[in-house]
Amino acid sequence: MNRKFALSLVVAAATAAGNAFADDITVDTTPFASSRSRAEVQAELSQYKKSGVNPWSISYNQLRGVESRQTRQQVVGEYLAVRGRVAAMTGEDSGSAYLKNQAVAAGTTLAGQPQRAL
Repeated sequence: MNRKFALSLVVAAATAAGNAFADDITVDTTPFASSRSRAEVQAELSQYKKSGVNPWSISYNQLRGVESRQTRQQVVGEYLAVRGRVAAMTGEDSGSAYLKNQAVAAGTTLAGQPQRAL
């Protein structure tokens, strides 16, 4: 008897949960007042078309005009200099052990450490 009741309760809950209704559309009745003239908008559109850049194109390359100010060796050197710190900060303890070691080396007192007698 309990099994039949539980099954009917599950079926009823599934049936009731399946009914979803969409809300009415919202009509914005606020009047729109443009801050620019039609000629200004048309001029901007023609300038955009003349530039030849279409950010919605599948062949758009946004890095086409980028030039680096550093050499590859400089970038690799910076990466090698900080990769240990990055690995420590993104590790399992979120850098807690690394920061503790840095603070101890600098002579900083951390929270939870006993105070030394003066």
